Amino acid sequence: MALPIPGDCRYADSHEYVRPEGERLRLGISAFAVDQLGDIVFVELPAVGASLVQGASFGSVESVKAVEDLLAPVSGVVLARNEAVLASPEELQNDPYGEGWLLVLQPADPAQLAGLLDAATYAAKVQGA
Repeated sequence: MALPIPGDCRYADSHEYVRPEGERLRLGISAFAVDQLGDIVFVELPAVGASLVQGASFGSVESVKAVEDLLAPVSGVVLARNEAVLASPEELQNDPYGEGWLLVLQPADPAQLAGLLDAATYAAKVQGA
């Protein structure tokens, strides 16, 4: 089954994505990551106002299979977090690029986006996995 990889997102090697929305970024984990995790039972996210550092852990996703750290694809300040996903982690599985988003960030350095993978490169990476 082919998993969706939206072309308007940029992807980290660790399977987080960012979707530019004006000057803000919507952050989540890819459908590939969700598929690999299986049934998600718990999500931990930072508070609004927290600062994320590119490459550093900012939370975790726990499934029946494993607990995975979430790594910040870019540095920035958390403007919003998806409380619905915290209350019902299965939302992440249902719609990772829509209702299953995790955070909205104000990026510290928008140029960091250029270091992330485009959809075609990310697709080639995960299809070889």
